[in-house]
Amino acid sequence: MRISVVDVGSNTVRLVVADAADGVPLPVHTAKWRLRLSEQVTPGGPVPERAVDQLVDAVAEASRTATRWGAAGPLAFATAVVRNAPNRHEVLRAVRARTGVDLCTLPGEVEAELTFLGARRWMGWRSGPLALLDIGGGTFEVAFGRGRLPDFVASLPLGARRLTHEFFADEDPPSPERVRALRRKVRHQLRDVAARIRWEGPRTAVATSRTFQQLGRLCGAAPGRHGPFVDRQMHRSELRAAITRLAALPAAERAHLPGISAPRAAQSLAGAVVGHTALKLTGIKAVTVCPWAIREGVLLRHIEDGPSWWAEVTRRSAEAAPPDPVPLRIAAASR
Repeated sequence: MRISVVDVGSNTVRLVVADAADGVPLPVHTAKWRLRLSEQVTPGGPVPERAVDQLVDAVAEASRTATRWGAAGPLAFATAVVRNAPNRHEVLRAVRARTGVDLCTLPGEVEAELTFLGARRWMGWRSGPLALLDIGGGTFEVAFGRGRLPDFVASLPLGARRLTHEFFADEDPPSPERVRALRRKVRHQLRDVAARIRWEGPRTAVATSRTFQQLGRLCGAAPGRHGPFVDRQMHRSELRAAITRLAALPAAERAHLPGISAPRAAQSLAGAVVGHTALKLTGIKAVTVCPWAIREGVLLRHIEDGPSWWAEVTRRSAEAAPPDPVPLRIAAASR
């Protein structure tokens, strides 16, 4: 069976086509289209018409590419940049009408569940009680669990793009006072979640997302060309030193640092502050930078729970947001 997933993020639309061999999604083709939606959408603002047109074109091309590689219609989802837009339903309807793809949005807590599943499968059961940190453009997800799905999840409005817009929009590089103000906000928002993680006492901690991958490279982890199976560790002390390096440079110059790409250079400092503060508050000294995240989690849930699971996801997305943001784990637990 060959399946595909399309991930609409704040900067790119990514396609993964995978073979589901023995319950493991083995990628056969990947592609991406750079849209930089985050530059066109202010946090909490609508997706403008021009950006919708670009999104439609990218999703259509991703769907055609998946078909050429022998995969059925893609499992397509959009993250916070679309989920938080007041015209979210109009965007989803436009994509469906013009491409035939049922693009959906996932609650932040469900994103955390799926990312945790991907990380758990990658790390294996030997990792024991597992803590997950994931920085996106609009939100920061935290999860902890001992099994297949997490026992605890939280989605907080601490995305790197969102915080960059809030704290650093008019200063480049930002003043030390702005950096301290950002850290105070992150500490306040993370206090209770971090206390829960400390109480749980994870044996292993992982970090996912492009932001963490780039920060890991800046902190000395092996570059991506060395392949996914290289062990990539990021230590809290190294991340603290990275904050000092990033804060001293304007965004354009950060893009010359190891691992920092031009599209993410502006938000790299906010991402580093969130990551370091989370590690410090939770008492975690080092994390493994994990290559599997939400896309792999979606593929795994589809393989393990069948097409009906994704049909329920798209149905709920088409409706108004339900009061309970984690409706899917209960059904999975009864299997």
